[in-house]
Amino acid sequence: MGAMTEHNLTSLGPVSVVIADDHPIWRTGVRSDLGENFEVVGEAADAAEAVALIKELRPGLVLSDLHMPEGGGIRVASECGEFCNVVMLTVSETERDLLDAVAAGAVGYLLKSTPPDELRNALWKASRGEPVFSASLASLLLSEFRRLKTAESPADALSDREREVLRHVARGHTYRSIGEQLFIAEKTVENHVRNILKKLHLSRKNELMRYAIDHGID
Repeated sequence: MGAMTEHNLTSLGPVSVVIADDHPIWRTGVRSDLGENFEVVGEAADAAEAVALIKELRPGLVLSDLHMPEGGGIRVASECGEFCNVVMLTVSETERDLLDAVAAGAVGYLLKSTPPDELRNALWKASRGEPVFSASLASLLLSEFRRLKTAESPADALSDREREVLRHVARGHTYRSIGEQLFIAEKTVENHVRNILKKLHLSRKNELMRYAIDHGID
């Protein structure tokens, strides 16, 4: 199927949109750029206002600035991404911002410099749940996915004894209890935990419990 044009989008009906940006002039500009295939049903100046509005109106699409008060676009995506399509519309070309937005639940990440015609077509796709990214950033996302696919899990670096200690820590056992069960000194258990934290790039013992749960280590 060929690329959708603005002409054949019209017959499919307008998409309801909420725009979240702390600059009113920018919201006005975006509203005018969207055209007749999109209906702006609400605007918000910060993340808290946006989340409340989105939950009330349930729009088909949300356009959110990344950096704005009350948590920014990351909060909007994390709290609303499960039931509506959130697209970041931002000036940031930082890889970390892009990855954080995707991880939070955004379906798209577009630069504010995107030409109006490209913006409209991308947003129409996003309203249907298709991922959309500015061309200059798509390669960054692809590189990160490839890196994650080939990277060794930090847990693979743990020794059998360290994995055993981690299982006991995940169950909430004390160092003394772990030592008694594994027939090793309490101090040895403490050393193992210190090494585990270092290998998993964690800083606190309670983070080990969350890590074990997230990675199915019990």
